[in-house]
Amino acid sequence: MTVGGDSGTGALLRVLDGQRRHVLGILDGLDDKALRRPVLPSGWHCLGLVQHLTLDVERFWFRAVAAGDEEVIRGLTSGDEAWQVAPDVPAVDVLDRYRQEAELADAVVTTTPGDTALAWWPHDLFGEPHLHTLRDVLLHVITETACHAGHLDAARELLDGRRWLVLT
Repeated sequence: MTVGGDSGTGALLRVLDGQRRHVLGILDGLDDKALRRPVLPSGWHCLGLVQHLTLDVERFWFRAVAAGDEEVIRGLTSGDEAWQVAPDVPAVDVLDRYRQEAELADAVVTTTPGDTALAWWPHDLFGEPHLHTLRDVLLHVITETACHAGHLDAARELLDGRRWLVLT
């Protein structure tokens, strides 16, 4: 990852990259069956959560909201579609797409000043804007990714007992 832009944006991107590594790292070693096994009453599984992070977080916030990419905006899904992974889609494809979308998001961040106003806002989803700049989006995505990394920590521990980081 190349980090450019202002130093504050670069620091935020490094924090986000750490959360992305956590998401992928906690899933390392799980086979396709385990990645698709729901372990919580809500029924989501690890692979669906990664796809949500790919489509509803990385792609949505950076390429649609921050950059205003018309093709991405036209292709946005609604509801919980992003959480659904077809049985014939290999797990490695979902994980690779997350990595690719993170690279595309990084390209937006590294070429855009942090105080740049957002290019598009989904009023139908969120009403009046509560985020206003690329820096705001970075902070939001860091928070959401960290929250979901914690969800994956809990799921992984329920699946096979593995824990990401234990401080004693």
